[in-house]
Amino acid sequence: MATTTREAGKARGASGDSFATALKRTLDRPLTSYHIVLGVTGLLLCLGLLMVLSASSVSSLREYGSSYAIFARQAMWVAIAVPVAWVTSRLPHRAVRAMSWPALLVSAGLIAMTYLPGFGVLVNGNRNWISFGGPFQLQPSELAKLALVLWLADVYARKGRLLREWRHLIVPMVPVSVVVVGLVVAQGDLGTALVLFAIVLGMLWVVGAPARLFTGAFLITLVTAFALAATERERVARLTSFVDPISEYGANGWQASHGFFALATGGLWGRGIGASSQKWGGLPEAHTDYIFAIIGEEFGLFGTLVVLALFAALAYAGIRIAARTKDRFVRFASAGIVVWLLSQALINIGMVLGLLPVVGIPLPLISYGGSALVPTLVALGLLMSFARHEPGAPAALRARRRTRWPVSGRT
Repeated sequence: MATTTREAGKARGASGDSFATALKRTLDRPLTSYHIVLGVTGLLLCLGLLMVLSASSVSSLREYGSSYAIFARQAMWVAIAVPVAWVTSRLPHRAVRAMSWPALLVSAGLIAMTYLPGFGVLVNGNRNWISFGGPFQLQPSELAKLALVLWLADVYARKGRLLREWRHLIVPMVPVSVVVVGLVVAQGDLGTALVLFAIVLGMLWVVGAPARLFTGAFLITLVTAFALAATERERVARLTSFVDPISEYGANGWQASHGFFALATGGLWGRGIGASSQKWGGLPEAHTDYIFAIIGEEFGLFGTLVVLALFAALAYAGIRIAARTKDRFVRFASAGIVVWLLSQALINIGMVLGLLPVVGIPLPLISYGGSALVPTLVALGLLMSFARHEPGAPAALRARRRTRWPVSGRT
């Protein structure tokens, strides 16, 4: 009997060891990062389209006379963004670096255009959109996120060993970043400003800023954010209502309260796709800022954990790319993209869960909006490009092509 028990224990241990060995072997493959980025991007994009269709169907019918109007716009943006991301994934890294300076200047210029009469459009109290006539509008601060990541990565990569001196960690990166963030803050868009702050702080951490410098920059950012938030009475009310939104249910706590209702009614497994009750008018911005609440209502706790797991996998892949490359630009750009997307996702999810104030920021790849979707997919296209150049990845890709399309006459 004891022998049987001992043998069963050994079998279970061997099974566990074999699983761990197989997992380690899979993660050690040269194309692991590439497959993770590609797979996670595809899953989040499909989930986003599905949830935009579900969350916007009622409001779309009321505003446009068709339940598919908003979904059709999002599908159009996906059809535009995916080929652009594919082209980006094939660009030489030298070309990407060459575009970093023009991209930053163009995005800053577009943000400045929002202050011009006839161009700037006021949306939800923030003057952060540009109108080019007709229904087409652009939020240039979304472009600035990608441009800032690439510009910081390029400048830090050029400095090389000079980064050992603290002043080269700051000049000109921090002053230029402050100008870009200041332009966004003046629009009233505190959510996007927080993401830009996170990008700058994350890049300082990645390039090895001393703890005192990083801590000082973090404290200055925190104080500045609170000071900016306190400049308007309405903004203060919105930011403080997250502590107890139910007490302000009829005013500033309405959106956060209905977000809680959606999550609470979802339970473990959700009410089913399309079965949300909050999308019928109770929850404002159900298909944009609060789409995570609709995921929780329709797919339950399971669905929300899947979303968190997908973003965690994306972060793992980005960190793996940064750790394995010898190219400083690739290392800094990969880390910057991870900081950007992960911080934005955490701010959005924290806002919906009531852990952070309601600042109005989309969930990457899932929320409705072409201005946010296109730069995000371009950034992920860059991550795929970086992953294709990891050690051993080019040889693995060539071997896969030979296997898939063997040369005629070869055995």
